Amino acid sequence: MGDSSVAAGALVPSAPKPDSAPSTGGDAQAQAQQHPAQAEDAGAAASASPSSSPEEGEGGGEAAASAPDRELLCPICITLIKDAFLTACGHSFCYMCIVTHLTHKSNCPCCSNYLTKAQLYPNFLLDKVLKKMSARQVAKTASPIDQLRHVMQQGNDMSVKDLDSLMTLIAEKKRQMEQQESETNMQILLVFLHCLRKQKLDELNEIQTDLQYIKDDISSVERHRLDLYRTKERYSMKLRMLLDEPAASKMWPSPMDKPSSPFLPNSRAPLNASSPGGLNNRKHDLRAQVSHQGYQRRDALVCPDPPNPPIQSGNVIARKRRVQAQFNELQEYYLQRRRTGGQSRRQDDTVAMNREGYHEGLEDFQSVLTTFTRYSRLRVIAELRHGDLFHTANIVSSIEFDRDDELFATAGVSKRIKVFDFSTVVNEPSDVHCPVVEMATRSKLSCLSWNKYSKNIIASSDYEGIVTVWDVQTRQSVMEYEEHEKRAWSVDFSRTEHSMLVSGSDDCKVKVWCTNQEASAINIDMKANICSVKYNPGSSYFVAVGSADHHIHYFDLRNPSAPLHVFGGHKKAVSYVKFLSNNELASASTDSTLRLWDVKDNCPVRTFRGHKNEKNFVGLSVNNEYIACGSETNEVFVYHKAISKPASSHRFVSSDLDDAEDDPGSYFISAVCWKSDSPTMLTANSQGTIKVLVLAP
Repeated sequence: MGDSSVAAGALVPSAPKPDSAPSTGGDAQAQAQQHPAQAEDAGAAASASPSSSPEEGEGGGEAAASAPDRELLCPICITLIKDAFLTACGHSFCYMCIVTHLTHKSNCPCCSNYLTKAQLYPNFLLDKVLKKMSARQVAKTASPIDQLRHVMQQGNDMSVKDLDSLMTLIAEKKRQMEQQESETNMQILLVFLHCLRKQKLDELNEIQTDLQYIKDDISSVERHRLDLYRTKERYSMKLRMLLDEPAASKMWPSPMDKPSSPFLPNSRAPLNASSPGGLNNRKHDLRAQVSHQGYQRRDALVCPDPPNPPIQSGNVIARKRRVQAQFNELQEYYLQRRRTGGQSRRQDDTVAMNREGYHEGLEDFQSVLTTFTRYSRLRVIAELRHGDLFHTANIVSSIEFDRDDELFATAGVSKRIKVFDFSTVVNEPSDVHCPVVEMATRSKLSCLSWNKYSKNIIASSDYEGIVTVWDVQTRQSVMEYEEHEKRAWSVDFSRTEHSMLVSGSDDCKVKVWCTNQEASAINIDMKANICSVKYNPGSSYFVAVGSADHHIHYFDLRNPSAPLHVFGGHKKAVSYVKFLSNNELASASTDSTLRLWDVKDNCPVRTFRGHKNEKNFVGLSVNNEYIACGSETNEVFVYHKAISKPASSHRFVSSDLDDAEDDPGSYFISAVCWKSDSPTMLTANSQGTIKVLVLAP
């Protein structure tokens, strides 16, 4: 991670591997190699002992033989004698053993007297004794099947009647065993079916409950939709009445209005102007027309159903398509919110309803559905190049808005902090924008953080482990903290206590600083590299720490000796931590996932997948609803916090011919930042390109 990081980008630290324990097997092998003579002596002693190893190798009956039975062992094979033969010198052997011996030698194995095959005689008595012993041994240790097989192999005489009785007994035993096995199988099948029935009933109850939620919500939405329609018709009627009043006054002209008077001789009215009956008829017709319009308006007010919806616009159709594309994710979130509300309803008879009659779970889902379907893409509204002619290293490590979102600052391996005017960048399109402020640093920069109270104060962390507080107006450093021993990856100002800031470093230390003093106020020693630190926006006491040990450590600085909670779930180093709210924490990792955590209940909420991040710092930024992160595919991804899949993405494509020839896979997004309470965001990549993107329908 030296100078080579300029070309490849800043790599996320990984946790150190623990030393492996010494292998006991290796020590044993070494000891055996150091004493080969002892091993050989032990082996020879074991092979020379006829009373242990041969009997142990046989197992079964021979291993259980008592001391007197050892006389019945063959001196050659050291097992019970089979087909006993007696020599002229009075020793008994297995027939095959002694014949094989005499093939090579002509002496007795026991006494060494001269012996030939002609001097061998069958020992019938010993054979009989051995067979009885074998039968008793089988009866003691063998199973009934083995005993029966042994009896049949011995050729004992059995009558046909005995065989029939035995076969009948075996058949009956077989029938009983088959019946027992069938009963067992039926019992297992019944247990399975009962479990399956219970599971499906639970699923059915859950589905019925969900259907009831959906039915209730449909009624609520239809009722609200009807109220909206009636309100619309009511205002339309008032508008028509206001528009109709001048027409009615024209139909009832004033006597002074002689040119338009219907009583003039040249009037085209069908009735005679001088006739009193004609005047009465005109009054009657006018009253009837107004009365008819009034009845029509009253009917509209009491109309039970709204008319057919108007022709849908392209925006509505596009939003419906987005719903269909993410239907499963939206369905899961809706049911999760409604089931949570349903459980609270069962625990409490009162249900939280808003003024429109919605259940709180439905209201929350409607808010998510509205914001999620509102945007479908990221549109570029401005672009600028961060590099210059004198610095070929253009990686932007950090990009941040100031307190009022009027200025934004960038920092990276170019060893410079550049401050730009946001409105100038957006309203004056140009490939190269000059920063309003530029400050040179001694080392490459890793992170920036604006002070949330003072507009001109910004903090930086660099590759030498120095944390610096700058005054943007004077372009001078206010404080420099040099206690970190290795590269400092992250720094953050507190939102509630403007003089406090926190930093994390590769030296496995988290340090809390106060701008009013030169030394650190709090020091926390960790066991792995620190990649990111972040204050809770609602309190200066709580800090989240992303570590190379794959975990997020959540500390209360009033008791920094141990974390309040450790969030585990990532499979690689945690590169970023950001707070969406006082209770919602987002984290990014080089396992190509983002995760959302609830720091109040200390539980995971959701996992986001879709981007690629395996080794580099690719940026992470959040607002109230959306999470943005970079990817090693040179794309920026935007997630809605309630949906696990990306809501939109944008790929950086170079417009320069020289850059276009490079491999696009060699670039990655290196920094992202949302503008507060806005769908606008800043993004930068390792090529030094900065784009202003906005979420668009």
